Amino acid sequence: MVRKKRSDQSSEGESSRPQQSGSAGRGGAAPTQQSTGGYQGGGRGWGPPAQQGGRGGYSGERGGAQRGVPQQQHGEQFGYQGRGAHPQGRGGTLPQRRSGGVSGGDVGVGQGVDPSAGHFTPPVPELHQAGQPSYHARPTVAAMLSGNPVQVQVEAGFSTPTSEQAESSLVTQQFQQLTFQEGQSSQALQPMPASSKAVKFPLRPGKGSNGIRCIVKANHFFAELPDKDLHQYDVSIIPEVTSRGVNRAVMGQLVKLYRESHLGKRLPAYDGRKSLYTAGPLPFISNEFKITLVDEDDGSVAPRRERDFRVVIKLAARVDLHHLGMFLQGRQADAPQEALQVLDIVLRELPTTRYSPVGRSFYSPNLGRRQPLGEGLESWRGFYQSIRPTQMGLSLNIDMSSTAFIEPLPVIDFVTELLNRDVSSRPLSDADRVKIKKALRGVKVEVTHRGNMRRKYRISGLTSQATRELTFPVDERGTMKSVVEYFRETYGFIIQHNQWPCLQVGNQQRPNYLPMEVCKIVEGQRYSKRLNERQITALLRVTCQRPQEREKDILQTVRHNSYHTDPYAQEFGIKIDEKLASVEARVLPAPWLKYHDTGREKNCLPQVGQWNMMNKKMVNGGTVNNWICINFARNVQDHQARSFCAELAQMCHISGMVFSGDPVLPVITARPDQVEKALKARFHEAISVLRPNNKELDLLIVILPDNNGSLYGDLKRICETELGVVSQCCLTKHVFRMNKQYLANVALKINVKVGGRNTVLVDALSRRIPLVSDRPTIIFGADVTHPHPGEDSSPSIAAVVASQDWPEVTKYAGLVSAQAHRQELIQDLYKTWDDPKKGQVSGGMIKELLVSFRKSTGHKPQRIIFYRDGVSEGQFYQVLLYELDAIRKACASLEHNYQPPVTFVVVQKRHHTRLFPNNHNDRNSVDRSGNILPGTVVDSKICHPTEFDFYLCSHAGIQGTSRPAHYHVLWDENNFSADELQSLTNNLCYTYARCTRSVSIVPPAYYAHLAAFRARFYMEPENSDSGSMTSGTAGVRVGVGPSAAPGRSTRFPATNAAVRPLPPLMDNVKWRMYYC
Repeated sequence: MVRKKRSDQSSEGESSRPQQSGSAGRGGAAPTQQSTGGYQGGGRGWGPPAQQGGRGGYSGERGGAQRGVPQQQHGEQFGYQGRGAHPQGRGGTLPQRRSGGVSGGDVGVGQGVDPSAGHFTPPVPELHQAGQPSYHARPTVAAMLSGNPVQVQVEAGFSTPTSEQAESSLVTQQFQQLTFQEGQSSQALQPMPASSKAVKFPLRPGKGSNGIRCIVKANHFFAELPDKDLHQYDVSIIPEVTSRGVNRAVMGQLVKLYRESHLGKRLPAYDGRKSLYTAGPLPFISNEFKITLVDEDDGSVAPRRERDFRVVIKLAARVDLHHLGMFLQGRQADAPQEALQVLDIVLRELPTTRYSPVGRSFYSPNLGRRQPLGEGLESWRGFYQSIRPTQMGLSLNIDMSSTAFIEPLPVIDFVTELLNRDVSSRPLSDADRVKIKKALRGVKVEVTHRGNMRRKYRISGLTSQATRELTFPVDERGTMKSVVEYFRETYGFIIQHNQWPCLQVGNQQRPNYLPMEVCKIVEGQRYSKRLNERQITALLRVTCQRPQEREKDILQTVRHNSYHTDPYAQEFGIKIDEKLASVEARVLPAPWLKYHDTGREKNCLPQVGQWNMMNKKMVNGGTVNNWICINFARNVQDHQARSFCAELAQMCHISGMVFSGDPVLPVITARPDQVEKALKARFHEAISVLRPNNKELDLLIVILPDNNGSLYGDLKRICETELGVVSQCCLTKHVFRMNKQYLANVALKINVKVGGRNTVLVDALSRRIPLVSDRPTIIFGADVTHPHPGEDSSPSIAAVVASQDWPEVTKYAGLVSAQAHRQELIQDLYKTWDDPKKGQVSGGMIKELLVSFRKSTGHKPQRIIFYRDGVSEGQFYQVLLYELDAIRKACASLEHNYQPPVTFVVVQKRHHTRLFPNNHNDRNSVDRSGNILPGTVVDSKICHPTEFDFYLCSHAGIQGTSRPAHYHVLWDENNFSADELQSLTNNLCYTYARCTRSVSIVPPAYYAHLAAFRARFYMEPENSDSGSMTSGTAGVRVGVGPSAAPGRSTRFPATNAAVRPLPPLMDNVKWRMYYC
């Protein structure tokens, strides 16, 4: 080793299958102040009804009489009571609503917020339920909470006369000279209470009964609640260290030395930080211990390092298990998080010493065969473990898991795998050096050139010079010696790869140089950066298990963990059942789907979650009169491209679209590295042909190479934010195969992109969907996608979609916004800002989508259903308080007293509950992949003790074990019954536009994910992967006018840096399902 002296410091293209995208954790920091920037443009009020047109796939147009059912008349005056008119007034005590529920603990601290800063409460306004609308069949009681009123500017009177016309020409153009009214709302929206306990989640409104009853097994294991007197102690280790491993080593030594003499023979459980738990009191209130840690033997003859620590243990509190028991029985509202946390820590103690802990999972090379993932990585098998409160009592959720670890290779071999070539054949390029540095930074290595001495170091970087050029001073006089010479003279080691850089270890002030060939990577280091596509595919192959195999592995893991002999579980009196929980379930029926009357099959009943387009025509075929094709694939000849386009046009025609057989211009071939030039040139050529005849380009078909790098994203960005044309990308391999099924799936996507509908629920047309068909209902989907691990400053992307047709509920418009890094709360739902001419102006995603719904259907939404994807349990209160309040304000800004009732449902896919058939050999209870049948719903036993949640497996499995979606209702002013919400959610899963299969999560949430994923391509190329967002306005979204406005800025808690706005979507793309 050479120490430098201190004085010397220096995609694949589109497909009909759901897209998979690696996504970072969902946790985000809560905002410290409400954002005021980010919305640009926006509506001044309700718009007039749009002219209805287009081909109908059934008798009657939107809003008209449907299939012989008389049209319901909806008065345009809503008849809402203002909040001040409520008989209780603002300060009175209100009765509980029927669906009022359990209030949880205080708002948790989001990731990225320093917990040591104290309790963190985001200043978001208090929730208030909608006033009772005159039309509502099942009235709700408004749960108005006290607080100081906050006035909301009402910019758009719908039922009142206008006071002036909007001045902005942009607003005039976008909203067809919609009118607005100045003045204050008579409603007072109230600020958030000091504690989130003022909010109640809805209670379960009874269990569902629809569907065929059956039994399924769940990977939940009953845990008997211990009858012990639990105590919590604060632990201070001095000097303080950040490593949990060192903390555990200190406490392990303390227990070993003092358990019998000073700890009353108790075996404590330790969280690795500041808390220690015991089953019964220790024989002291406070005590101090001195512990010496000796470094592990590294094989050297030198004496091992000893470190002295002072440990102070002080009684903090008693942990009350009685309240946990009450909560599990449904007799107490609040979940006692402290008690659950203690039990979780106790059950994690033993596996933490045996395996490598990662989050709530444990991994080991001994839990299954290691599998190479490529580029120096391998997968380790492991298991996830979490204790959960459920209706059956405490439950231990166990699931199988795999993740990537760095292979414990000599660094030279690692670099060879990383670069995937013989590294001795040619010198390293600058790109090679960057890749090596990125992969190795932070990795721990051990030296191999000193016999048995295996000292460990952490890599901080690479030297800029080659090893043969490196010198360092060996004495105070500044005598220099080369690294090559030093290793030869000191260790007799001849450096072979002297043209390579050295590893730099230690800190930057006193860096040490180690040649790569004397270092080996230490085993057991998880790889936390982003995996490439090949590695993701390899990892999925490893984790993909058929249900029967997965169930077997889970049971084997539980037996292997042997909880009945776990000394910590025994100490605390925790008993774990070793059998999977048997759970009552129901299989909901598939809905009938409507297709066009001119097709041979007018209606279709899906079988086991799937169907096809044979003998069917789209219910509303779109029109593509004018299209062009550009081919970026070098190996596709012009005649092949022409032939493919002709087949695709024919398939679109057969499927029910009006699709011209000939393009506006002949197919051309262009170079992938000139995508922008080629697209713009060809687009303007086509426009020059079409414009004289008042025609527009309807579609761009693009043929891409199979491995197209950034080409796909660049193309989408240019088409959707610069040219204003929807595009359909097709990979070369599909052009050559020309498979009919593929062409049919592409036709489905093209149809919705140009404004058509593929299918509609029969019950929607006959107005038979409870709490949707009876009055105009808008269904929202929302999601936030975060940057990949390692991208420390890229913004998060929020997307909100909303249905734009009623009663069909199949077309969804989507808006997207960039916001602060890892911010989970959607900042742009509702915005106000000061306009130099108009004063305070309001807008935001919700407002614009409500106005758009009104323009396209002719109705104001009289009910809102909001499916919110990607929220973890710890963020339920934060998200509900902030986002429901934004919905309320958006509605109030459109019209006095306009507060349609809202149902707010969180959709979770990132959980570890799996459902298995009770009998894997019963062909009537499994699909072709061996999974439970689509439509299987569970709302008992493994669900929340009191709140309104359910698991729904709405899709048929393809490979591996199906993951049911978990739906948790956080707010319900529409008073859904369990059957109504479960059936609606399941039926909507059959309306997903991109394939003829039911999908795993409700389509609005799915579309929001697709829109957010698409918007990442809109970021400037230098910022799309990593790097700092340096300019622009925070929270500015796509598609709402100019991209910046004067005098607006938004600050976020995690970083006060501004976020560069996304480029706005072009208007002729914005209201189409361009993201499909």
